[in-house]
Amino acid sequence: MKQIAKIYLSIFLLSALLGCERNDVAKPNIVWLVAEDQSQYWFPFYGDQSVSLPNINQLMDNGVVYEEMHSTYPVCAPARSAIITGMYPNSIGTGNMRALKNDGKVSVRSEKESGLNLPYYSSKIAENIKPFTQILRENGYYCTNNAKRDYNFILRDEAWDESSNEASWEKRENNQPFFSVFNFNVTHESSMWQRDKEPLVVDPNELNVPPLFPNDSITRHSLAVNYSNLFEMDKQMGIIIKKLKDQGLYDSTYIFFYSDHGGPFPRHKRAIYETGTKIPLLIKFPSNIKPKQKRNNEMLNFIDFAPTILSIVGGIEIPKIYQGISFLGSKKAAKSREYLFTASDRFDEHSDRIRAVRNKNYKYIRNYNIDQPHALQVEYRNQMALMQHLNQLNSSGLLSGQQQLWFQSPKRKEELYDLVNDPFELSNLIDNKKYSKELENLRLQLDNWMDEINDLGYLSEKELVDYVTK
Repeated sequence: MKQIAKIYLSIFLLSALLGCERNDVAKPNIVWLVAEDQSQYWFPFYGDQSVSLPNINQLMDNGVVYEEMHSTYPVCAPARSAIITGMYPNSIGTGNMRALKNDGKVSVRSEKESGLNLPYYSSKIAENIKPFTQILRENGYYCTNNAKRDYNFILRDEAWDESSNEASWEKRENNQPFFSVFNFNVTHESSMWQRDKEPLVVDPNELNVPPLFPNDSITRHSLAVNYSNLFEMDKQMGIIIKKLKDQGLYDSTYIFFYSDHGGPFPRHKRAIYETGTKIPLLIKFPSNIKPKQKRNNEMLNFIDFAPTILSIVGGIEIPKIYQGISFLGSKKAAKSREYLFTASDRFDEHSDRIRAVRNKNYKYIRNYNIDQPHALQVEYRNQMALMQHLNQLNSSGLLSGQQQLWFQSPKRKEELYDLVNDPFELSNLIDNKKYSKELENLRLQLDNWMDEINDLGYLSEKELVDYVTK
C-alpha cells in the first residue's frame, strides 16, 4: 500500500510540476501593422517589384505569406467591426459605413449625408459581443490601439488599455505580454490627393497598368503616388520594428502585416471584387516557432482574426458566438473553409447592397440595387484625380469595353467569374451554360450562409436602426 501511495504521490507531484511549467510559459507578444487601403498585388512578396519595401520584407525571414486573405467588407469601419468581434457585420448590424462617428458620439449627420435621413447609431448586438482584446486583457495582456478607433459601434472601455495616436506597448508592466495595433494612414485613399505633389520614388513610365484603367499619364502618375506612399509607410513601419528589436522583443513577437481592405483606387476600395477584398497578409512568427511552409493558400477572412489570436495565446476559451475559425495556434481548425463570403451595404452617402461567395476558382456576386452602377459617385472619392479622369472619359465614351463595365447602369443582377483565368473579374459568365452547375452551387451556398447568419440586409437602414438599437 505504501508503495502504491508513493507512486500516486509521485504522479501528483509530477502533474503539479508539469502544470506549473505550462502556466509559467511566457505568452507571446502580438503586433499588428496595418497598411490602410491596399490590395495584395502591389507588394514584392506577391511578385510586384515596382517598389522596394525592405522593412516589411524582413518579416519574411521567419514568416508566412498568406495568398487568400480577404476583408469581410471592402471598406474600413465595417471591416474593423468584423476584426474586433469575430462576427460578420451583416449579422450584427455594423455593415453600413460610418454608422457611428469616429468620436463615438451619436449625433446628427454631416451635410453630405443629410439626405440619408439617418442618425448616427451603434448596434447593441455588436456592443453585447465581447471584443477579443477584452478577453486578452482578462488573461493578463496589455492591449493598445494606435490611431484608428472607428469600429462602427460603441466599443466598451474594457477593449483597450490605451487607444490613442500615441498608444504603444511601452506603458505596460514589466514583462507583461502585449497586443498592439498600429494603423498607417499614409497609404489611405485620402493620400492619393493629399500627397499627389510629393516627390515620386518610382518612374511612372515603368509601371504596369492593370486593365481596369486607361494606360495614360494620369493613371501612371496615380499608380506612382501609391507606390511612393507604400515606400513611406515602409519607413514608418521600420521604426516600430526597430523599437521591438532594440527592446529585445522582436524574437518573442508575432507580427501581422495586413491591410483593412482593397486599394485606394476606383474599383478597389468599396468594390466587392477581389481588388476590393483580397488583401496582403504576412505573419512573422516568434523565433522559437519555425513555419513549415513559406506560403499558405487557405481561404481566410477577417472574422478569423479574433479566434486565431486567442488560439495563439493558448489556454483561452474561444467564444462560441464567434463566426470565424482559427488558422493558427492550439485551437487551429481541423479543416479549412471551402467557401468565402463577403458583403457590402452603404458607403458614406450611397447604398449598394451586394452579397458574394467564392470558392478556390469561382466567384458569384448578387446585386440588389441594379438600378445604379458599381461606380457610385461618392463625394469623398471624387477628390481623387484618377476618379475625376475616369468620370470624364466615361462621359465622353472614351473608356474601353472592360474599363466601362464598372460604370454600366443598370448593372447585372448576378455575376459569375472564373478567378483563375480572369483575376480582375472582367468577363461575366452568368449566361454561359457551361458554368450552370457551378452557378447553382454558389447560389445555394450564398442563400444558406445568409440564412445561417441571419443576414440583416433584408432590412432598410431605417428599419435596421430600429432593430439593432432596441
